[in-house]
Parts: sequence; structure tokens; C-alpha cells
Amino acid sequence: MADGDGLGEAASAAASPPAPAPGLNLSLGWRERLRAGLAGTGASLWFVAGLGLLYALRVPLRLCENLAAVTVFLNSLTPKFYVALTGTSSLISGLIFIFEWWYFHKHGTSFIEQVSVSHLRPLMGGTESISEAGSPSSNRESETSRQNLSECKVWRNPLNLFRGAEYRRYTWVTGKEPLTYYDMNLSAQDHQTFFTCDTDFLRPSDTVMQKAWRERNPPARIKAAYQALELNNDCATAYVLLAEEEATTIVDAERLFKQALKAGETIYRRSQQCQHQSPQHEAQLRRDTNVLVYIKRRLAMCARKLGRIREAVKIMRDLMKEFPPLTMLNIHENLLESLLELQAYADVQAVLAKYDDISLPKSAAICYTAALLKTRTVSDKFSPETASRRGLSTAEINAVEAIHRAVEFNPHVPKYLLEMKSLILPPEHILKRGDSEAIAYAFFHLQHWKRIEGALNLLQCTWEGTFHHVSVYPKKELPFFIHFTAGLCSSTAMIALLTHQFPEIMGVFAKASEEFRRLDSAASSRQKRGSITEWHERRLWSQTAFL
Repeated sequence: MADGDGLGEAASAAASPPAPAPGLNLSLGWRERLRAGLAGTGASLWFVAGLGLLYALRVPLRLCENLAAVTVFLNSLTPKFYVALTGTSSLISGLIFIFEWWYFHKHGTSFIEQVSVSHLRPLMGGTESISEAGSPSSNRESETSRQNLSECKVWRNPLNLFRGAEYRRYTWVTGKEPLTYYDMNLSAQDHQTFFTCDTDFLRPSDTVMQKAWRERNPPARIKAAYQALELNNDCATAYVLLAEEEATTIVDAERLFKQALKAGETIYRRSQQCQHQSPQHEAQLRRDTNVLVYIKRRLAMCARKLGRIREAVKIMRDLMKEFPPLTMLNIHENLLESLLELQAYADVQAVLAKYDDISLPKSAAICYTAALLKTRTVSDKFSPETASRRGLSTAEINAVEAIHRAVEFNPHVPKYLLEMKSLILPPEHILKRGDSEAIAYAFFHLQHWKRIEGALNLLQCTWEGTFHHVSVYPKKELPFFIHFTAGLCSSTAMIALLTHQFPEIMGVFAKASEEFRRLDSAASSRQKRGSITEWHERRLWSQTAFL
């Protein structure tokens, strides 16, 4: 998630061992290959040793007698046993198929495949090959893989709504849940990462909140937050949970966040004084820092939603200056949206100049805001007919290229900005360059595009003239073998069930089908014999006529 990347990447960088010297790469690869060969030979030796032990213990274990008893048992089984066994196996296979089908449509992947890759493969020793750590090509490949991973993983939406004050209102009106279980599960993981640490057992209120973040039921989480406040009235994370989920208005959420800020600042100063005493105190300081930054950020969003935009901008700027290592929290995207609302386009350009860098992960907010600023200078006088006659000016070319860059980054956004697709409430997590990011961007920035005259017109002309077909990820379809297995299991289970319930009727059907098969075989044989006889008669007639 995006919110944890700043501290997570720093911790992983500090914990990773140093790369070996370039001169040791060849010896390291040779050792790894030798170790792999010995491991394979050892497995073969263990297998042979097991067979030898089994042969040596064949008399004490009476393997021959037991094998003969098993053979007698199998020969004494009746057909009813095999019918029951087939029916039971078919029923179990059908239940497994139904569960797989439901899991596939809900999560887009196979449950058995996910368990095999995530849990069984590490136990069986299935690991990727180790590349040479010190080579420049390896470093470049790892850098490319990290960049691709940063663009493809799920990020926390920097403009996510409040659950109690905004998402719940949608539930009250429509009776539907605006968030998916997968989205809420990711948020629960974020909360456990940001708001808990290994020293929670030292304070009873933190221990209660550690359990609260793991609760799936919202009333249970709210009840646990009140229990934590009874134990410690200055529990900042308890106020955070109540502000997010119990407050029904933005005003109530802001009031609770202010209480959380007062408690969070006290705990943060206390952790700063003890941070160098032990690694546990350092972990506690990181947790308290995350809590404080989260509270200030949500207070800025409350001020933005209540119309106090300049106050929100000040809080965000102070937050970015006070905690510069936490730039991966994407607070600059909140700042961009607030500055656009103030129509402070010079300040927006200054923020883009700082964060629209090739070394930083891109986003739809950065790309499309840059396109909006360049479109703003030419959109009021732009006309497709005039541009086709005289050609594009330099400023118009720059605007068109900026739109091209934005659409190439996320091609789903124009349909929402042009209102060709209906907007819904944005999720709490987004996939970079995906439809969820397009929804989150258009939900907050559509008004900024409408405010600038002709901006949407230029976007539509550029988009329709260049990007006729938007490439979308193909929808997963069920493979043929799943349909075939489902039909086979269902038919076998149905036949077994009917045979068990109505043995006489099914016996009549079996005899009738056998008789039909026999008659059909006899008819085929007669037809074949008739064809051979007719052939012989024609041959004899032809020979007689020739004579």
C-alpha cells in the first residue's frame, strides 16, 4: 500500500545485506550449482534407502500377507460399494467445483492455484533461481522490476472518503455496500501496519486497539475503541477509529480527529525522547509518527470538505515540510486538488515541477493535472476546424502532447471526464493505470476540468482523434475443462443417486440400453454383411457379362 511504502522501503533497504564483491560472483554461482546437485543426489539416495529399508522389513511387517488380505478385500467388494464410492467422489468434486467457481468470480483467481503457489510451493522448496547479485545487468533488472512493481501494485487512495460520514450515507440511501470485501481487507491490513507495533502489550489500551483493527464487524471495532478509551483517555488510535467509522458528519469526524491530534502529539513527543533506548522504542516512534501524520492529513481533508481550503493547504504544506521522508504517502495529490479548487495554477505548477519526476512513480493525478495546465492556455480559443486549416500552434502542440502522455498512462480517465461512463464512489484502494484510479481521479477532478472553458472539448478532440479503441484487460473466462469436469461430475453424481434410490427402474433402463446397443450392433453387422454380398453379386455379374 502506498501509505506504508516510505517506511517499508527504508526498513527493507536497511535490513538487506550488502552485495558481494564482483570477484566472488563466479564462485558463488558454482557453489550454488554444486549445492543444488548435492540436494538432488541426496533426495535420490534417501529414496533408495527407503526402498531398501522396506525390503528388509518385509518379513517383520508381513507385507505379503497384508497385500493378500487387501486383494481379498477388494475382490469381495460388491457393485453397490463402487456405486456409492463413485457417487461420493462425484459429490465432493461437485462441491469443490462450486466453491472454485464462486471464488473465481469473486476474486478473479483460483483458490487451489493461489494456495499452491503461496503455501505449498515454498514448503516443497520451489524458489526462484538466484541471480548474480553483483553484476550490473542484475542491478538493472532488479531496478526495472521494482519500477514495474511500483506501477502495478495496489495503492491506498490518497483521497479516500470517510466511512461513517460519506460511505455510510450511500448505504442509507441505496441499501448497498459501496466497498468490496477485498478493499476493506486491504484497509484492515493498512491499519494494522500503521497503528500497531510490537510494544502494544506494554499499554492495555494499545492491546485492545490491536484487536480492534483485526475485527471485521464495524460495531465490534467501535465497541473496542470505547473500551480502549476507558483504559486510557489519551488513546489516539481509538479516536481515529471513531472518527472514521462512527462519526456520521464531517463536523463530528473533525472534532474526533482534533482530540486524536492532541493525544497523538503528546505520545509522539514522549516517543521522541525514548527513541534511542532500544529497537522497540524506535518501532514505537515509527508507529506514533504514522498515527500523527495520518491524523493531520485527515484533518486537512476535513477542512477541505468544509470549505476551509486555505487552512487545508497550510496543513498539507506543513506536513510535507515536517515529514519529508514520507513523500510516498502521496500527500502532494491532496495538495494538488486543493490548489486547483483555489485556482492557484502557479502553485499547482510548482508542485508538479517537484513531483512530476521520472524517478518517482506516476499517477493519473500528476499526468492529467499537467495536461490540464497546458490545456488551460489554449482551450478557450481552440477550434478543430480552425486547427485543421492553419495547423496547430506550439502551445496547442504542447497541450496535445500532454494529453497524449496522460491518456497513455491511464486510458480509462477520458470516458469518466467526458461523462461517457457513470461515476461511482471511489474505492479506498486503487490500481495504478486501472479503472479504479480513473474513477478516483474523475470523482474529485471533473469539476476542475469543467471550470476551464474548452478543456473538455480539447480533451475529447484529442482523445477521439488518436485513441479510437482503448485497450482493456481481457475478461477472464472459465476454461473448457472446468465446464467439462462440471458436466461429468454432475451427470455421474445424478446417475449414482438415481441408482441408489431407484435400483429397479435404473436396472430396467440399463437392460433396455444394453438391448438397444445389441440390436444396433446386430443391425450394423447385417448391413455390413449385406453390403459385402451385394459387392460379390455385382462382381460375379460383371465377370459373366465380360465372358
